[in-house]
Amino acid sequence: MIFSYKAKHGPKKVISGTIEAENQDIALSRLDKMGYFVLSIGAGKEKKGFKSSLEIFQRISLKHISLFTRQLSDLLDAGVPLLESIDILSKQADNTLLSTVMDEIYTDIKDGKSLSESLARYPKLFSPLYINMVASGETGGILESVLARLADFYEKEEEIKSKIKEALTYPILMFFAGIGTIIVLLTFVIPKLVVMFEDMGQRLPLPTRVLVSSSNFIVEFWWVPVAIIFLIIILFKRLKNTKEGGLIIDRWKLAIPLVGKLIQKVEVSRFSRTLATLLENGVPILQSLNIVKNTITNRAISGEIERAAKDVSEGNKLAASLGKGLWIPVFVTNMIAVGEESGALEKSLLKISDTYARQVDRTTKTLTSLLEPAMILIMGSIVGFIVISMLLPIFQINILIH
Repeated sequence: MIFSYKAKHGPKKVISGTIEAENQDIALSRLDKMGYFVLSIGAGKEKKGFKSSLEIFQRISLKHISLFTRQLSDLLDAGVPLLESIDILSKQADNTLLSTVMDEIYTDIKDGKSLSESLARYPKLFSPLYINMVASGETGGILESVLARLADFYEKEEEIKSKIKEALTYPILMFFAGIGTIIVLLTFVIPKLVVMFEDMGQRLPLPTRVLVSSSNFIVEFWWVPVAIIFLIIILFKRLKNTKEGGLIIDRWKLAIPLVGKLIQKVEVSRFSRTLATLLENGVPILQSLNIVKNTITNRAISGEIERAAKDVSEGNKLAASLGKGLWIPVFVTNMIAVGEESGALEKSLLKISDTYARQVDRTTKTLTSLLEPAMILIMGSIVGFIVISMLLPIFQINILIH
């Protein structure tokens, strides 16, 4: 069992913590041997394994974090103490993995740690932006307000991601449905028809021979394309995980028509919103820029922000520093320059974020409207070629008969 205690260590020092023991008497005996004079002791929450929690962070979605942040903000705003708020959220969480993490945070806070220190144990779950803003809220005594802003931030991020996912769902489903149809035709339907054509003893047309050869290759050597695809994925991931390779891939992504523009707008919107949120909460601009660069997923754009941060540290203006790069649009640098001159940089950044969020929505719709007919055309052409290739021998037989 885990026991929480408060004890005196020396004439003046009072400490609190947790100790594991079979029962309370053994816990008291151990604390006595450690030289502590126990003031109070009681059964604490069972502490889950820290390693096991880290292993499942990828399964806790942005939506769960957003909801947790909003609910914690509402509870604190209603006057519920922090420790009690964490306990309430832990008990009512529908995600058992997040509940486990909140139990650990509860124990940390009970042991005397701050909320930001507790959250810092989970870097894969709570970003530097989140931790720094919570720390600033604790320092300024406005934790509930900071959490409300964080909830707004994460809800906006979730909204943008959801729109992109919803727009791409149908084209992706069409793609896999088309691939599945082609594989079934090549591996099951065509081999049976080929037997019929061979029995006729007639020379097949060129398109049919190409199709039959493709079918035979896939049936007999299906593992070759699978192995090639698997190898390409492994090489791509290894290249992506290197600094130079990742930068090349991210630059290539930005150069793709329409897709590159969409990525750029998403990143610019995120950059502006994150920087505005940090500055509004009193985080210094250099520290804010160093946090923001880590929230940007595209390394080409992240590198430009990093270089801008270095320029700002040398006394240059943010707008001029960002203007030296290739991927930050002129509109953005002009808006930031206006904000710097008027002393309302946060407002300018929020306007930029809103503008690009709307553009992301429009670009996503445009991309989807182009993808759908493109998928229909490509898959229709392939299936059409298969059907025509199989019908050609039949037409040829009819012509010979007549």
